[in-house]
Amino acid sequence: MGTEQVNVQSGELNIDNITMEFNTVSGDRMKALDHVSLNVAHGELVAVVGRSGCGKTTLLNIVAGLIKPTDGSCRLNGKEIEGPSRERGVVFQADAVFGWKRVGENVDFALKLGGVPKSERKELIVQYLRLVNLEKFEHFYPKELSGGMRKRLQIAMVLANQPKLLLMDEPFGPLDYATKVELQVEVERIRLQNPLTTFFVTHDVEEATFVADRIIMIEKGKIVEELKVDIKRPRPIEVRNTPEFHAISDYLLGKLLELSEIKREV
Repeated sequence: MGTEQVNVQSGELNIDNITMEFNTVSGDRMKALDHVSLNVAHGELVAVVGRSGCGKTTLLNIVAGLIKPTDGSCRLNGKEIEGPSRERGVVFQADAVFGWKRVGENVDFALKLGGVPKSERKELIVQYLRLVNLEKFEHFYPKELSGGMRKRLQIAMVLANQPKLLLMDEPFGPLDYATKVELQVEVERIRLQNPLTTFFVTHDVEEATFVADRIIMIEKGKIVEELKVDIKRPRPIEVRNTPEFHAISDYLLGKLLELSEIKREV
């Protein structure tokens, strides 16, 4: 493994005819996902967008192995997903770091879980922290970091497990707008160095347009739109000012408003 770049593997995700139903308090059955099928290619970043309650996080949780679908199947590299696995690293919306451990110790813990020998972990800690621009904060505690820096630490911990698939569940949702944009640029930079198959759930159409190779829109548990993002990489922050960017994000917003039966005023 090189000193300037951490190698991560990529995988291929196959979601086949997934249906998910839940029992409600009243005893009725609610269908959260309705025969959803989707393939994610090696190294591709697919963003799933939709309004709250559309089923996008339920789909991510099925892919993560956290819940089992009522019907259908998910496979990673041809292997059935039957439960959580280190092959699928999840960056959640809430912070998932150990507050009593220093930054470097958090990454060390992730490496230890991955079976990396102690003799190799010190160098790898520095490499992963460098990957997310936290190498100067190795000896800080998470409480001494900003929200954006804690999110970078969480990403470093997930990548340290060498996943084949990266799952991101509205990872920047709680952050202020400027920090969200900054971290979207960081994801772009990290993935350019380490192409990793990524399944990214968000309600933010601008975020989806910036990070994704392809965007899937879900409404009432069904895929209602699929859009390829033909904006070349790398994507600097200035790409947000281009007509191509606004055309895609405006179209997605219009589609969401149309689905919600909200009419935009002229």
